[in-house]
Amino acid sequence: MFREPRRKDRILGNEEARQLLRDGEYGYLSLCGINGYGYGIPISYACEENKIYFHCAPEGFKLDSIKENNKASFCVVGKTQVIPGDFSTAYESTVVFGKITENLSVEERLYALRLLVKKYSPGYEQKAEKYIKASFGRTNVLRLDIEHLTGKCKRIKPTP
Repeated sequence: MFREPRRKDRILGNEEARQLLRDGEYGYLSLCGINGYGYGIPISYACEENKIYFHCAPEGFKLDSIKENNKASFCVVGKTQVIPGDFSTAYESTVVFGKITENLSVEERLYALRLLVKKYSPGYEQKAEKYIKASFGRTNVLRLDIEHLTGKCKRIKPTP
């Protein structure tokens, strides 16, 4: 179902691709929009095992699109460096494919929000609990279950 990368020399190892996914600051969630067009948005996330969690408003275009088609891809780009003289760019990236689940249990939603706090606001866990409690009713949490993961990179040779 998923094609192998064309450039075998650019494959990023599975563990490196997973590490990039875990450590990335943000990623791009791509969906098929309800209008038939591709819909990609930058989004904060937290991941654990083969699950990626996002939080969002309880309604909107993204959720309407997911209700119609829950298949998604998610891309994280790590370090990049333009190499002007070579007309190229050094990069590392991870792309995952999977299906998004809505209507998570209260426990899983809380768990996911705490994962997001751990990633983006370490040291503020107590303050975050108050924030989570106050905004929980107007916060939705989505889970992307990873079915396929691939990573690519182009490394530059160090100059002597």
